Amino acid sequence: MGLLSLAIWLPILSGGVLLAIGRDEHAGAVRWLALTAAFASLVVTLPLIGGFDTTTANMQFTESLPWIERFNVHYRLGVDGISMWFVPLTAFITVIVVIAAWQVITERVNQYMGAFLILSGLMVGVFAALDGLLFYVFFEATLIPMYLIIGVWGGPRRVYAAFKFFLYTLAGSLLMLVALIYLYYKSGGSFDILTWHKLPLGMSAQTLLFFAFFAAFAVKVPMWPVHTWLPDAHVEAPTGGSVVLAAIMLKLGAYGFLRFSLPITPDASHKWAWVIVALSLIAVVYIGLVALVQQDMKKLVAYSSIAHMGFVTFGFFMFSELGVSGGIVQMVSHGFVSGAMFLCIGVLYDRVHSREIASYGGVANTMPKFAAFAVLFAMANCGLPGTAGFVGEWMVILGAVKFNFWLAAIASTTLIFGAGYTLWMVKRVYFGAIANDHVRDLQDINAREFAMLAVLAIAVLWMGLYPKPFTDVMQVSVEALLQHVAVSKLGN
Repeated sequence: MGLLSLAIWLPILSGGVLLAIGRDEHAGAVRWLALTAAFASLVVTLPLIGGFDTTTANMQFTESLPWIERFNVHYRLGVDGISMWFVPLTAFITVIVVIAAWQVITERVNQYMGAFLILSGLMVGVFAALDGLLFYVFFEATLIPMYLIIGVWGGPRRVYAAFKFFLYTLAGSLLMLVALIYLYYKSGGSFDILTWHKLPLGMSAQTLLFFAFFAAFAVKVPMWPVHTWLPDAHVEAPTGGSVVLAAIMLKLGAYGFLRFSLPITPDASHKWAWVIVALSLIAVVYIGLVALVQQDMKKLVAYSSIAHMGFVTFGFFMFSELGVSGGIVQMVSHGFVSGAMFLCIGVLYDRVHSREIASYGGVANTMPKFAAFAVLFAMANCGLPGTAGFVGEWMVILGAVKFNFWLAAIASTTLIFGAGYTLWMVKRVYFGAIANDHVRDLQDINAREFAMLAVLAIAVLWMGLYPKPFTDVMQVSVEALLQHVAVSKLGN
């Protein structure tokens, strides 16, 4: 069993063990077992970083075993510079989520921890799968634990939010399944994704495949106007569910564009890029304005995520190294920043049991340590230079200036709107006089919460001040992808 298989199956099997433990009287042991399993899963991914060869665009740490031999389906895994960072990021976020739930989740603890561990392994499988059917199985299987997390441990409207999340994402993926079956027969009976990259497809076929993939990945990102499931899911999900949803699950859709849409349908991607660019810029501007009027902190950060992911898809479909690399960097940085933002909201909610901005005011007076972390993450969400939130956005804007100055000007408004809604929330929640007795009675973060937020703060500052390790890993793979996309399969 290779490193990627360990990264996938160690958390899944550990989650299965936790589900078998059963009763809440074992909650203490369950928590420690979950943390041990999550940490071990993270340690397994570290050799991927140390052993990754940045000079080649080939798949690395590959594994291949026959799975369903009759249909030539293989258990085929591997990562390149585009997908590598998402494997340790997923494992890292899972550790944070387990720590965040330590004292908050008191009922069905084994099921909660088990669901997140299983979800972690499935998401790693999406990023590592090199077989089309294997990718689809992992991609769809991620819906089940997240559906349960929202539906069981969520807020008052959790059942509605869980159903909406499940149905939106499942419906979008059905067209992708049709596209995968078509590619299987077109390639002579192969589900090998890298083989599909080389298929000579006509424009009509490419266009149909492009929009089939678009249906699946646009909902997952989510892009405007199929974004409406996300605010409901975030608001009703428990804190851990919101963290994983924003930090990792949204990235599955954006990753799909890079692994399927661009390399398999390059001509259709060029022809229909204006659709993606238009929808992305609408998300940046319109959703930014929607975020400005939110009264619920979770909804505000949820809409912020949609705007930031619009930046990602815009970067991808400029077909430039700066744009694609910037989009990938933005995906990783958004994983740190959005996860931290939702954790901060969770810290406040655990104490006051309200997400309304009006319920707070002057929190910095009673929780100075926590407020310092919260303001740092808010600044990163604004794209402050020196933080992780700045690097990807700046790369995309630089690429956009070369692509089209006016589109770059529209995209750059995200920095203005982002600063507007984020700073408005920070001012109302953290600064000023103490607003009420709930805030006056608040206790500052404990050692567990401090450690959790400190690790994320280090990641946000490290990526903001020294992004070279991230960009070096992806550079050669991005160049190879763009060279492949630039060569028309139609011979034009």
